[in-house]
Amino acid sequence: MPSPRPTPTPATLQRVQDSAGMLATAATARIEAQHEWYRSLSAEDRSWVGLVAQAGIGSFLGWLRDPAAPPMVTADVFGTAPRELTRSVSLAQTLDLVRSVVGVVEEEVEGLAAQGDEPALREAVLRYSREVAFAAAQVYAEAAESRGAWDARLESLVVDAVIRGEADNSLRSRATALGWGSIRHVTVVAGLSPHEDTAAVIDAVRRAAGRLHVEALSAVQGRRLVVILGGTSDVADAARRLLAYFGDGPVVLGPTVPHLFASGRSARAALSGLAAARAWPDAPRPVEASDLLPERVLAGDDHARRALLDRIHRPLVDSGGGLLETASAYLDEPSLEATARALFVHPNTVRYRLGRIAQVTGHDLTSSRDAFTVRLALALGRLGAPAPQSWR
Repeated sequence: MPSPRPTPTPATLQRVQDSAGMLATAATARIEAQHEWYRSLSAEDRSWVGLVAQAGIGSFLGWLRDPAAPPMVTADVFGTAPRELTRSVSLAQTLDLVRSVVGVVEEEVEGLAAQGDEPALREAVLRYSREVAFAAAQVYAEAAESRGAWDARLESLVVDAVIRGEADNSLRSRATALGWGSIRHVTVVAGLSPHEDTAAVIDAVRRAAGRLHVEALSAVQGRRLVVILGGTSDVADAARRLLAYFGDGPVVLGPTVPHLFASGRSARAALSGLAAARAWPDAPRPVEASDLLPERVLAGDDHARRALLDRIHRPLVDSGGGLLETASAYLDEPSLEATARALFVHPNTVRYRLGRIAQVTGHDLTSSRDAFTVRLALALGRLGAPAPQSWR
């Protein structure tokens, strides 16, 4: 059982009541003198903080007068301020305010208390300050819970807009509300969601991203888990560290784009790669969407088709020097000597051209994976060329 709280004498109660205005003024002056963050608040927020301090002293007086009444701190003290104030003043700063106000009242105990009543008044101040501290923690916990639920809905809307490529004003306002208005270097990562509670998955990803010092937005859509990473210089490393939060199967990285409002391109590539990744069973995890261009083409991705043409076929055509013919001949029969005979050149010439092909396209034809990619790009190029006159 808690010990009964001491009740100051009526004389002390009257003195405290008569000094309430002075105590509130002194408390506000101390807060302004001791805390730089308070001075940087807007005039409106400073006014609300002052009202909270005055309400705290007034509620303390009411509590002193009625020993049997429980302290209604949350309603009497913090009910005077709007919930939005929790965004301007942190919990730690609120506790600093409590310390400042309590310090002012404690210093005045000797002058406020009747003779012999000082211990009772001092203990009452300490007990009430404890209630205020607990009430402040409750207010901030409720605000954080409410804000967390709202932010989760907002986050889901932002991810959905990115997936649909809607870089409109609503996306900008929602992204700004989530603190993503100025985040740079954004990459969309897509994979399967683990068979767990959706909220738990999102919270786990958010905490893990925080430990990696990167920003993250995420959403579970059906079986897919989509994570948008921002502010990271090594997205592949960050994605590898987040693999444990995805379900089994491929995890695909879209291209990195400058900001969130250009991330529709990254999302499109990542989701296209996720849909096509099963055609490459040995794909690394995570795998970049650009490494899945052949599979994406086979799955009907027109953006991937254009990318293969632009990155492989067109550079080979524009470079000249027999690179296109050499690539085609070597893919038909991957041998220096056989290719040289087919082209009526020296094997060293073929070797040189293979090196140039690797420089121009970024693909080494001696690698089976690269050879497959280049072969598909050449086939697409042939399909895009005008048909021979004899075929018309």
